[in-house]
Amino acid sequence: MIRPILALAVFAPAGAVALATTDATGTAGSPLAQDDGWIQIFDGKTLDGWTQRNGTATYEVVDGAIVGTTAKGSPNSFLCSNDFYGDFELELDVKLFDPELNSGVQIRSHSIPTHKNGRVHGYQVEVASNGTAGFVYDEARRGWLSKDRDDPAMRAAWKKGEWNRYRIICLGSTIRTFVNGVPVAHVEDDWSPTGFIGLQVHSVGGDPKWRVGWRNLRLRHLGDGGGFADLFNGRDLSGWKINENPGSARVEGGKLIVKGDRAHVFYDGPVYQHSFDNFELRALVQTKPGANSGIYFHTAFQSSGWPEKGYEVQVNNTQSDNKRTGGLYAIDDVFEAPAPDDRWFSMHVRVVGQRVTVSVDGKQLVDYTEPAGVERAQGFAGRLLDRGTFALQVHDPGSEVWYKAIQVKPLPE
Repeated sequence: MIRPILALAVFAPAGAVALATTDATGTAGSPLAQDDGWIQIFDGKTLDGWTQRNGTATYEVVDGAIVGTTAKGSPNSFLCSNDFYGDFELELDVKLFDPELNSGVQIRSHSIPTHKNGRVHGYQVEVASNGTAGFVYDEARRGWLSKDRDDPAMRAAWKKGEWNRYRIICLGSTIRTFVNGVPVAHVEDDWSPTGFIGLQVHSVGGDPKWRVGWRNLRLRHLGDGGGFADLFNGRDLSGWKINENPGSARVEGGKLIVKGDRAHVFYDGPVYQHSFDNFELRALVQTKPGANSGIYFHTAFQSSGWPEKGYEVQVNNTQSDNKRTGGLYAIDDVFEAPAPDDRWFSMHVRVVGQRVTVSVDGKQLVDYTEPAGVERAQGFAGRLLDRGTFALQVHDPGSEVWYKAIQVKPLPE
């Protein structure tokens, strides 16, 4: 589940762009005034800030618009923003110059090597003349997320042969869309908390050179921009997979408790296909006296043993091992405990490229850059940055550690 920073949006009529917000307690915040915070994500002249992924359709700037043209034999093509966006409001105009063409606007979308060899996937706001414009489709994953697409007013919102105004609001797990001021989709889904925006040119038969155009693309972040997804729901171990001793992890009182014979609890859920490269991870952690645990990243499920792949962020404030909480175990260690036992502390891990930073309670303890071509000591050959999932360590029966509020924010690769 995505834990939204803002919990409620009040959707104003088209043209009167205003949002009112509430926090988790329902306290009203100040509305955003028209034009506050808007950024142009297309400069109207160049494709700077955008990268084409998949397919061979052509994209060019014509009279202040991005125009995509189909190419013979090409699969779906996507022109994708280089930046990721989480909670935001997006407005744009779109036109099908050839109404037979199907297209779409990708939001919170991704292209990673572990999903269909880099196939662009994620939420798509449909662009079509067949009555489905504005509905939400999950490209290259699950298909239609908008299940009820029969409302006549919604199906009539698209104007054939004209520029059509789209308004898309992503807030927490909620996606709302409007076409020419008509409310169309209202979808709740928590698979993708952030990602790029993509402009699709659909595959076609033959070589008709059909065209679609986009212009006046502007966006503003909502709240702090969001982008964090909950990996742990506080109720059960959905999305997690325990290896050799399943009884060594349990959920109690909203906490994921690790205690017992050695085991590792691997994230195996849908967020980012549990295959992270660049990311921010944050969690609340509490150690009991004499406890030892760890948070692995860039790791992979294995049926038994200490994880051979990825790094371990140590969790140990008072156990006999002198390597303390916040260090990269056996790589960049910390030898003074940054937090006491029996108190919640915050852990924050950030990986971008070859750089890893680790902070505890807001204090940075590690700033490590992996050297090119580094070779590790015996037993640690897999301690290398690559990509992978997260795992929580159950070290031994005498170690008890609590975790909660485990959240991740994928970052552009």
